[in-house]
Amino acid sequence: MKLFNSMTRQKEEFVPITPGEVKIYSCGPTVYNFFHIGNARPFIVFDVLRRYFEYSGYNVKFVQNFTDVDDKVINKANEEGVSFEEIANRYIKEYFTDAKGLGIREATVHPKATENIDAIIEIVQTLVDKGYAYAVDGDVYYRARKFEGYGKLSKQPLEELEAGARIGVDERKEDPMDFALWKSAKPGEPYWESPWGNGRPGWHIECSAMANRYLGKSIDIHSGGVDLTFPHHENEIAQSEAANGCTFANYWLHNAFLNIDNHKMSKSAGNFFTVRDAAAVYGYEPIRFFMLAAHYRSPLNYSRESLEQASAALERMYTAKDRIKFLMENGADGNLTERETAALSELDAFEAKFRAAMDDDLNTADAISVIFEMIRLVNSELDGAPTRAFASRAAEKLFALTDVLGLIQSEEDDTLTAEVEELIAARQAARKEKNFAEADRIRDLLKEKGIILEDTPQGVKWKKA
Repeated sequence: MKLFNSMTRQKEEFVPITPGEVKIYSCGPTVYNFFHIGNARPFIVFDVLRRYFEYSGYNVKFVQNFTDVDDKVINKANEEGVSFEEIANRYIKEYFTDAKGLGIREATVHPKATENIDAIIEIVQTLVDKGYAYAVDGDVYYRARKFEGYGKLSKQPLEELEAGARIGVDERKEDPMDFALWKSAKPGEPYWESPWGNGRPGWHIECSAMANRYLGKSIDIHSGGVDLTFPHHENEIAQSEAANGCTFANYWLHNAFLNIDNHKMSKSAGNFFTVRDAAAVYGYEPIRFFMLAAHYRSPLNYSRESLEQASAALERMYTAKDRIKFLMENGADGNLTERETAALSELDAFEAKFRAAMDDDLNTADAISVIFEMIRLVNSELDGAPTRAFASRAAEKLFALTDVLGLIQSEEDDTLTAEVEELIAARQAARKEKNFAEADRIRDLLKEKGIILEDTPQGVKWKKA
């Protein structure tokens, strides 16, 4: 498998630190609100990366943090007159609701910053002891210029980074580019005891501490949105490598920006909205499909039309899934026919094509195209008189790949009320007696009740509208 490493700006063969294992740290949300549609892209993309590694036989340890103490969390708490813990816990819960809707699996570990204060203090103290950090009036700052590799991820010298950065003015800092590792407590803010006085961690240091605690000093992959490259990921590298004396992450993966109707998403432009907002209109799964229909490093434009297209594509996938499941129970008896055996061989070739796409820097767009090729082939076989054996084997091959992408995972409620079952049986009896007027009447009645019937050579098939 080759991945585009943001550190080297090229595709590289993925070689894990430990054979058969993959350690991934992926930046999670700051929990002060529902996460927005742009946040969904890295959450979905790197969920697929994790799924594909697991499909390929790796043991994956996937860590995604929650920033549960931060200026935004504190400000939200002050606005509502509640504790910061109440805000954080509320939106962690809401995160899991939306993540589940989007088909995002829970991480191996979801650490919170507030649960790792000891680890944060420990790494800050190490940086102070090594001369990479200094304390001023209860704050602790990192000496950016002391770390020789600063800027190696952004590929810009420190002077250019300084010119383009939003630097907080603080005359106590030795250099404008120095950044906070520990912030002294302000009146009314949450705080923890530390060697430098009461305070709370800076944003960047929490990820260094938690990656170190849950994955070790060196990890295979660090991922996140391209907007995190500088300063967040650049600062993580400086902190971690200065403290530990070794490479922090071997591969850096970043997804491109998401635009809204060809414009950058922003609250001032009035085009800023949450996943919860979008899901209320389109449902969750079309959002996931839309995010995967383009390569993760390509800019993506969100629009009503794109979500409607995603919904239509998913409908085709679900139609194929329903047909296969129906024929797994109602197909012909007997062994595979010669034609079916040949078709299954073609599906094996498609699986290889799918893997080639995913091995090429997680090309989910091409992988989805392969799935639709598989569906066309399967449908052509299902149009005949397929055996149950073929339907079962086809389902096994096709659904293994859609599971990698986290698509068509929803299951229809296959229960019917006694009244509906009686109506279906009555219609079948009417058809047998060639009373087609009565059969049509019952069919229309069932349609009004949200039950769509389809007559097939294998028997009547129904679905809920």
